[in-house]
Amino acid sequence: MSSQESSGGVSEPGAAGAADPEALLAEIERSLDTASRLLREMKGRVPPAGETSEDGRPLRERLEAAERDLGELTERLVDTENQRGRLMNLYVATYQLHATLDMEEVKATIGEISRELLGAERFVLLLREEEGSRCEIALAEGFEEGSGGRYEGGRYEGGDPAVDQTLEDGQMRMGGAEGSEALAVVPLRVQGAVVGAVVLLKLFDHKPTLTANDRDLLDLLAAHAASALLAARVYSNTDRKLRTLQSLVQLVRSD
Repeated sequence: MSSQESSGGVSEPGAAGAADPEALLAEIERSLDTASRLLREMKGRVPPAGETSEDGRPLRERLEAAERDLGELTERLVDTENQRGRLMNLYVATYQLHATLDMEEVKATIGEISRELLGAERFVLLLREEEGSRCEIALAEGFEEGSGGRYEGGRYEGGDPAVDQTLEDGQMRMGGAEGSEALAVVPLRVQGAVVGAVVLLKLFDHKPTLTANDRDLLDLLAAHAASALLAARVYSNTDRKLRTLQSLVQLVRSD
């Protein structure tokens, strides 16, 4: 796969895959019903091979034209099914990312999207620490013990050029960078600040490469994962402070 970078960084939450998905799915359902009806009608119009042609056209020519129409309708039907599946995956992934404020659940959802929808066998989730520029390895899957290399030890100190550049400029990168082992690096950016990245390192054997359809999911991760993680982090910090205050109030009252 050739190297490429996204041109515009990351949009705010709701910009990708969340434009009234129910209406989009309803429209696709209507298209599927129409295509199925046209297929049935077209099949009913194919003349038997032994009939003579009333308009003077050879029956073989009419049959070939009907078969071409059937082929085009079948292709449209398959494309529509693929689009419906893609939209459903985007809708489900978006919903899951914003369905909880628990940090561990958000990280688990990012892992599930990377594994189940993108087909990543080995990947890491990097999050910038609240103080400093180093990145915490918030999630790492697919590594055998002692084989993590630069992704061991709980912190990413740098070293992969594609990852380092994405953390610097917030641009998505997909494979082919010299000296990098990453298949894709997805920036996590909120209000112009890069707060981390999802790094895909190896795909399952049944998925040889990332496709154009996967780009939709990568864009969704870039647009929604960062805001979901930030909301979970803020909630966690606020909840911790509230518990501390409650403990202090209880302590004062007990005195």
